[in-house]
Amino acid sequence: MAGTDVGVAVIGAGIGGLTFALALRERGITAEVFEHAPALTEVGAAVALAANGSRILTRLGLGEQLAVAATVPDRLAFRHWSDGRLLVALPVGQSYANRFGGQFWGLHRARLQEVLRDAWGPAGLHLGRGLRAITGGPGAATLELEDGTAVRAEVVVGADGLASTARRWVSGDEPYYTGTSGFRGLAPIEALRGLPTPGDIQFWVGPGAHLLHYPVGDRVNFLAVLDGPPTWDSTHGTAEAAPGELVAGFAGWHPAVLEMLRSVPQSVRWALHRLAPVRRWFRDRVVLLGDAAHAMLPHHGQGANQTIEDAAVLARCLAEAGPAGHRDAFVRYQRLRRAHTRQVQRVSSLASGLLHLPDGPAARARDAELAHFAERFSWIHGHAVDGSAAS
Repeated sequence: MAGTDVGVAVIGAGIGGLTFALALRERGITAEVFEHAPALTEVGAAVALAANGSRILTRLGLGEQLAVAATVPDRLAFRHWSDGRLLVALPVGQSYANRFGGQFWGLHRARLQEVLRDAWGPAGLHLGRGLRAITGGPGAATLELEDGTAVRAEVVVGADGLASTARRWVSGDEPYYTGTSGFRGLAPIEALRGLPTPGDIQFWVGPGAHLLHYPVGDRVNFLAVLDGPPTWDSTHGTAEAAPGELVAGFAGWHPAVLEMLRSVPQSVRWALHRLAPVRRWFRDRVVLLGDAAHAMLPHHGQGANQTIEDAAVLARCLAEAGPAGHRDAFVRYQRLRRAHTRQVQRVSSLASGLLHLPDGPAARARDAELAHFAERFSWIHGHAVDGSAAS
């Protein structure tokens, strides 16, 4: 495909790239999707789709497949790290769907990837063809791909994640390590005999750490987050940890927590990075989407959902601006999305410290605030991008 000309080139065939391509195709515009990996296999155990993401995927015709693959938690619960007492419990299930117009779904990342891939189909999907560099030019951007070929595109959408090559060309911003790291796992429910209410999405909160888990079919997906290490020397997002390091980090915690962590082999350690707010989301004919524009900590479960929102808004803006209006579309997209994603980034970062408080007055004040969690953060789950994009 050396020298090939395309209208819209999408860099990255993850959740954001494929959702954007599907949303664009729904509006009658075709795209070509270029992916570094030779096969679409997701890294990570599971993903939580909140109503602000599930509404969009349902509108794209994927609701039935996702509902079959997903599990709906009963409640959102917060528990004390050592004695396991319930700090607050808020209903999810049907009452959540009624309030926000979409379900809260927990499902395997690989299954979500499969649903998106199958909906898109093989045409216009180019695997093993990651982006090496971008060159600007009149009328098009030239993409230098890792296989040595070049593609000219009228519009380039950088949906290439945390380590985005597109972002380096657009703004030069780089993510930074937050001083916290996580371990992931999928534990069989039958191995968790001491776990209270396994049908809930639960946060266990305590000094220097927290554990988040929720049901996915016959398993419980968990993310265990610890303060440290103080620096991250690896150039990769993951690194091997010493045997037993995860369990040692939760020494003294409730038996149900330790039972879960011991129920599966210890995973690699994931460095938790985020981006400082990126001032510029586009340059010439290249625009950023998802983690490439606003990578955030996972403590509100909004990384994938904000990416899905971006995809829907950008597709609408491009379609309504017309073939020659890409710059107007980019300006409008940035205006509609930048402030909102910055706010979600901010509250996700603040949650890290709040979840890791030691017992004491500050933790008691946090626990009192948790009773108002649904009201405090309804602006995230109820955010309707169709209405926003129409403004």
